[in-house]
Amino acid sequence: MKFFTVHLALTAVLCLQPGGAPQGYPGGPAPGQPMPSYPGAPATNPSMPGYGGGVPANPQAPAFNIFQGKLFSTDENAIIELLGNRSNKQRVPMVTAYKTTYGKDLINDLKSELTGNFENLVIAMMKKPAHYDAYELREAIKGAGTDEACLIEILSSRSNAEILEINQIYKAEYGKKLEDAISSDTSGHFRRLLISLCQGNRDERETVDISLAKQDAQKLYTAGENKVGTDESQFNAILCARSKPHLRAVFQEYQHMSGREIEKSICREMSGNLEDGMVAVVRCIKNTPAYFAERLYNAMTGAGTKDRTLIRIMVSRSEVDMLDIRQEYLKKYGKSLYTHISGDTSGDYKKLLLKLCGGND
Repeated sequence: MKFFTVHLALTAVLCLQPGGAPQGYPGGPAPGQPMPSYPGAPATNPSMPGYGGGVPANPQAPAFNIFQGKLFSTDENAIIELLGNRSNKQRVPMVTAYKTTYGKDLINDLKSELTGNFENLVIAMMKKPAHYDAYELREAIKGAGTDEACLIEILSSRSNAEILEINQIYKAEYGKKLEDAISSDTSGHFRRLLISLCQGNRDERETVDISLAKQDAQKLYTAGENKVGTDESQFNAILCARSKPHLRAVFQEYQHMSGREIEKSICREMSGNLEDGMVAVVRCIKNTPAYFAERLYNAMTGAGTKDRTLIRIMVSRSEVDMLDIRQEYLKKYGKSLYTHISGDTSGDYKKLLLKLCGGND
């Protein structure tokens, strides 16, 4: 019955706050307020989030009804409704409020009662975005083998402010600089690519100087297709430092100049992790939602589901550009993301993922 108690206590924390506001916590956002991935961070491919502002808790619900469990039909559905219909900034304060009210750790209680991918998804949804990114980077690095795709995914898609916050949290949580962790676990030009990205020092101006874009396109052409061997450092310097709008113009100029998309040139000139990393950076910059749509498709295609990747992307993008990702998914693969998730997952795990997805297309 412990899980039932956790659900009731969590529901009570939500509904019995003074004033009964849907967010339930002092300083919380108003219902329906758009939530950026990180506080103060610029929007990346902004769109409507994958789901709405959330179903408000009923401030008039009598306390005895809540504690008798009449709000939800099952415990699992209660967790799905509590978390799936609220933004990250509404979910995260539950952890502190729960401890304040009951003197217990909500995360530990959830871990003790949940299992498998549903547990992993629920815990991911209870973390602040930067803390979750730092945790995923740590998991990608530690242990046998490195999840290079995860490292590139996070570092190439976050803003400078987000990356700087991740660096601070990583050092505080794990006692080691992210750059040092990457350096000790990778090598060669791929290491240099990751270290460049984790500096969080990309130009973020929105204006584009076409003449400079043409110069950079020429530099990339000269460093790759137009010479014997490849000057990887030139690719690294341009792809990791220039602004994303500028790089989109560079990629167009490069194709006009060489008659080939830059990804194809990279595939001809590089190999291994460096090739994969550079191509991923280019695709993420070209069209971030399309990049994540491809990552999701690959996570659910082939032998077994890459659940860690699926969870990470669904959680981290649900309030950023999920609607755009859904549209790109449908356009590229001929079926909706919602349908693919429905067919590839099951049970409560599926239900909560579909909440993050937000709807069928």
